[in-house]
Amino acid sequence: MLWLISKMPFWLLYLISDMIFVLLYYILGYRKKIVYKNLYNSFPEKSEVEIRAIAKKFYKYLPDVMVETIKMISISKEEVLKRIELVNAEELYRHFDKEKGVICVTSHYCNWELAIHRLSLMTDFPKLIIYKPLNNKDFDTIFNNIRTKYGATMVPMKQILRHIVKLKNKPHISVFAADQTPIYQDSDYFMQFMNQESLVYTGTERISKMTGNPVIFCEIRRKAERGFYYCKFTTLVEDPTSYSQYEITQIHNNYTEKIIREEPQYWMWSHNRWKRQRRDKV
Repeated sequence: MLWLISKMPFWLLYLISDMIFVLLYYILGYRKKIVYKNLYNSFPEKSEVEIRAIAKKFYKYLPDVMVETIKMISISKEEVLKRIELVNAEELYRHFDKEKGVICVTSHYCNWELAIHRLSLMTDFPKLIIYKPLNNKDFDTIFNNIRTKYGATMVPMKQILRHIVKLKNKPHISVFAADQTPIYQDSDYFMQFMNQESLVYTGTERISKMTGNPVIFCEIRRKAERGFYYCKFTTLVEDPTSYSQYEITQIHNNYTEKIIREEPQYWMWSHNRWKRQRRDKV
């Protein structure tokens, strides 16, 4: 069924997306309580009207991510190349030329899923997508089959060290989506993120320091035309061994916040990002 839907042209998929928007926003009120709580806490300086405008734009865009992700099942290489432009890709290639790996950190902003296909097509070197497995194993399998269509390798967070050791001193890309909510066993570091005390992952920092690989932000932005994006690469950390503890974690989270604040409607506000608090406050 998903494969059949994926064969639909984009214009028809976006018609379906418009109908899903009406369903989610006006009829079901999908996760509205979480969305508005996140927005109010993140932007205390904004008015009620501004918050509601951001929320509505978010609900308008969310179905686009859904249908574009389904489209990934059957999308051609040519279509992927047409729809996502790479900007400043030489930031990665110059490290590959030195036989080094690259740590790409990104966020759940714009269509991060479709960007996996574009990253997969930019080089023949190994592409590791570090992810947090879903509780539903069937959905986890479906999504991983979609993501690996053009050569990416899905690596559960708890297995990353094993894969990184195999690729030490070899060109490769390791992609971390570092804006998720860790469980207490995976992190105990809190920092200010989007105006709130936030438990954050430190894996990007630990892996970069262990390998000496640079940290490059993969910034995904939506173009004016629906369904078209660009992916811009910006080096945040050239030599991770020269940074103090948690400094790299702060740098990439601050960069993520900067992007979110510029166009907040494209971040995943329906995620219960701030459900973890310091244990002494629980």
